[in-house]
Amino acid sequence: MFQTGAGSETSEVEARRGEVVCGYDFHNSPLDFTRFLSAYKTMGFQGTALGKAIEVAKKMRQWRDPDDPEVRCTIFLGYTSNMVSSGCRELIRYLVERKYVDVLVTTAGGVEEDFIKCLQPTHILSQPPKGDNSGDTLRSLGINRIGNLMIENANYCQFEDWLMPILDDVYKEQIDNQNTVMTPSKLIDRLGREIDDPRSIYYHASKNEIPVFSPALTDGSLGDMLYFHTFRCGEGDAESGITLDIVRDVRKLNSIAVKSKATGMIILGGGVVKHHICNANLMRNGADFAVFINTGQAFDGSDSGADPDEAVSWGKLKGESRGGQFVKVCCDATIAFPLLVAGAFCDRV
Repeated sequence: MFQTGAGSETSEVEARRGEVVCGYDFHNSPLDFTRFLSAYKTMGFQGTALGKAIEVAKKMRQWRDPDDPEVRCTIFLGYTSNMVSSGCRELIRYLVERKYVDVLVTTAGGVEEDFIKCLQPTHILSQPPKGDNSGDTLRSLGINRIGNLMIENANYCQFEDWLMPILDDVYKEQIDNQNTVMTPSKLIDRLGREIDDPRSIYYHASKNEIPVFSPALTDGSLGDMLYFHTFRCGEGDAESGITLDIVRDVRKLNSIAVKSKATGMIILGGGVVKHHICNANLMRNGADFAVFINTGQAFDGSDSGADPDEAVSWGKLKGESRGGQFVKVCCDATIAFPLLVAGAFCDRV
């Protein structure tokens, strides 16, 4: 038999009651998209987590220094390469073009896929990845698969044709001036200027002076091109080729976090991208706001799947006792991120 609490037990129960569970009422016509997004807060499960994520992201945007209203929260946006392969690329570009974010951290693929899309489009695979679309068949046709997306080898060849002359120029500048220091962020900025295409994330990042950090820049097609380029520079000698200084970049990234009055993290996916941003915020004893969107699980001890409270234990994120506000949304980012951007960053909604 269930028992009804009484006295102090009743007050304990009441203290745990949040809002009443309720979904959006589609009887209202026409659809009110603002109310539709707000209804996620009372949806339950990951819908409620998404509703909270929208609220936390809004607070990042709205934060102002009490002593100087011109000083805003520094927002770090991190994302793995598959986000740029997908349609999330256009959402990231929107945030960068409007200067809604201040720092980007991504993987090598998160850089190169943007430029490749400026040269040739990425397509959705017309059929499920089996049978006529098996890995062996696609390989024989020169097609690379990313989930249910396809990128043709020819796209990477065109990327190489575009990139190599730029790398030639960078290498010559380093040879002619031994004091020239090239970091991953400077190279990405250079490529953003060279592409000269407003469809590109990094075109707008360069234009708006938003730094882009990629500590694993060699882990992808860009790394392949840097390797191939060494053979153009000196028969593949280990000492030949462009030199990239990652130490200066980590100092720059950490310094941005340390000097910020408040910081917020929006991170799509995990791995080096998630940890690089979190670790930078450790240098300031924790970020003030955080939204993690990924499908990683915490049971195996990976940082990718770790919940925000684990980051609190490391000092990468401020705990609730210090005013920290955070949430993890366990969801494919191609579903959750468009709704987050619509709810927190699109002023026309």
